[in-house]
Parts: sequence; C-alpha cells; structure tokens
Amino acid sequence: MTVTHRLSRLLESANFTRVIMAVIMVNAVTLGLETSEVVMGQFAGLIHLIDNICLSIFVVEILIKLFVRRFSFFLSGWSLFDFVIVGVALIPGAQGFSVLRALRILRVLRVISVAPSLRRVVEGFVTALPGMGSVFLLMAIIFYIGSVMATKLFGTSFPEWFGTLGRSGYSLFQIMTLESWSMGIVRPVMEVYPYAWAFFVPFIMVTTFAVVNLLVGLIVNSMQEAHSAEEDERTDAYRDEVLERLKGIEARLTVAEQPKQAPSVQPDSKL
Repeated sequence: MTVTHRLSRLLESANFTRVIMAVIMVNAVTLGLETSEVVMGQFAGLIHLIDNICLSIFVVEILIKLFVRRFSFFLSGWSLFDFVIVGVALIPGAQGFSVLRALRILRVLRVISVAPSLRRVVEGFVTALPGMGSVFLLMAIIFYIGSVMATKLFGTSFPEWFGTLGRSGYSLFQIMTLESWSMGIVRPVMEVYPYAWAFFVPFIMVTTFAVVNLLVGLIVNSMQEAHSAEEDERTDAYRDEVLERLKGIEARLTVAEQPKQAPSVQPDSKL
C-alpha cells in the first residue's frame, strides 16, 4: 500500500473527521476566550499555544489533501473554502493586517465543510440563490413603490421616518420585520392620518407574509432537492456495491460448478 493510498484512507476515515471537528470546536473556544481581558491576563500564553497548535493541525490537514489530491484539490469548492479560511489565519497580525487577523474566527466555519448535514444546508441555500434573486428583485420593486408612496403621503408630517426615499425605505423595512411597527410608527402616523392603515396593512401582508414566505419556501425546496440527490447517490453506490458482490458470488459458483477433469490413464509399458 502506497503512502498516497494510506493518506487518502486517513482523510476519508470517520475518526479523522471527528478529530478535525474536535480541533475546530477547541479552537472556537480559545478564540472566544481571547476577547476576555481577565482570561488573557492569566492564561494568555496557554491560549496562544492552543491556538497555534490548532492552526498547525489545520495546515497539516491542508498539506495532506494537497499531496493526495494534487490539482483536483482546487476543483472542489469545499477544499477551496478550507484553503481560504486557513490561509487568512496565517496572515500576520501586524500593521494593516490586524483587521484580517481578526478573521481567524472564520475557522469555526470549517464545521460546515466537515459536517455533512451542514454541507447539505449550505448547498441547498446556494442552489436557491437564482430563485432568491428573483424574489429579492420583486422585493426591491415593492419597496421602491412603497417608499415613493410613503414619502409623498407622510413625509411632510414625519420627516424623520419618511422625509426621503432612504428614510422611507428603512422605516418600511422596520415595519416589514414587525419590529415596533405598530406602536413605534404606524399608530403615531394614524393620529395624523387616520386612514394610514390602508397603506401599511397591505404592505405588511405582501412583504412579511407573502414574499418572505416565498423566499423561505424556495430555500426549503432547494434543501429537499439536495437531500434527495444525496440519497440517490447513496442508493446508487449501495446498488453498485451489491452488484459487485453478486458478480463475485456468481463467478465463484461458476468455478465450483465446472466438472473436474478425470485424471489421464497412463498405458502400461509392460503390455
């Protein structure tokens, strides 16, 4: 067995995946502890040591993958994701790179590439992006129309909420999220414009209960499709394995059923 084959089996083993998952979780804890001045005042050396050990493990993992998979490593989106996350962590924290150094917490996102269930969620979300783009465009059109109407209707009396298109759009976004929309905005407006509910209630019905739920439905549908595709792949792999085993059994039975050749009889040389 070659070194490449051994390393490939190591990468695909469940124990290796569990170890990487544990390292990610430990690293997440240490990165969180670095934000505490009290903890860093007492255990700064230990926390930095653990952080460097975790980063070293991630680097070794990436190097092993590069050695085993060669150029195919860069053809996998999840491999590139891990490569970028680990690469950002290696950027020195001095001078202008201090902001990028703070992005070390992104290493926690490696949980997504390690856990199959989380990968399925992200893949479903990415699959839903084209449909989500159409929904976002529809939402933008609705918000633009609503902002223009709200500015013309309520901008004079409530310039802090609806004085400009930008303020109207932000206020309508707050209303869409149902954050203090009634007592905070709508009821004060209705004290001046009693029939303002005829604008705000349909806006909430269209945006909050229709368009947003449409967006959620697209994401859920994409996740179900990703799950079905993964199940189909597992079924195909299991079927291929069963067929290979059946072929092996058939081959052994064929060999066993072949008649044994009778030993040749040598003529008696004395005759």
